[in-house]
Amino acid sequence: MNKGFANYRFRQLGSADVALLKDLSRVLGEAFDEADTYQGAIPSDEYLAGLLSLEKFVAIVAMTAEQVVGGLAAYVLDKFERDRREIYIYDLAVQAAHRRKGIATGLIEELKKVAAQRGAYVIFVQADMADTPAIAFYEALGAKKTTYHFDIKVKARNPGHA
Repeated sequence: MNKGFANYRFRQLGSADVALLKDLSRVLGEAFDEADTYQGAIPSDEYLAGLLSLEKFVAIVAMTAEQVVGGLAAYVLDKFERDRREIYIYDLAVQAAHRRKGIATGLIEELKKVAAQRGAYVIFVQADMADTPAIAFYEALGAKKTTYHFDIKVKARNPGHA
């Protein structure tokens, strides 16, 4: 691992870490160039604290000093066909200035610990076909399966949940 890796620490967020989750959301918005998606309608502190308290949601941040420089959000999925779980990485990003220092790998390693604690047998993630750096990173960690992803629109129950 890169020598700079020692300058970072990883932290799984809990219900008291709403401010850090908001920082992670900002980092994700910047990294994905989707600021409006991640910052345009930030949920209430109560909502975020409730989300962080759920066993079904995992947020892990990478920090240097007190600054969030990367992180991931994942969901724990209970399976119906067997008594087991999977974890789906929904988002993972590292700020450009902190890339290529082992941070993404460190985030995955922290998630593996959470996965073991929560009885998950696998972690899975999707990457856009055009995102060759992400594909190369994930190929180094696991087996690639080519699939199609479909977004099926649902009529929003109210304007705040679009």
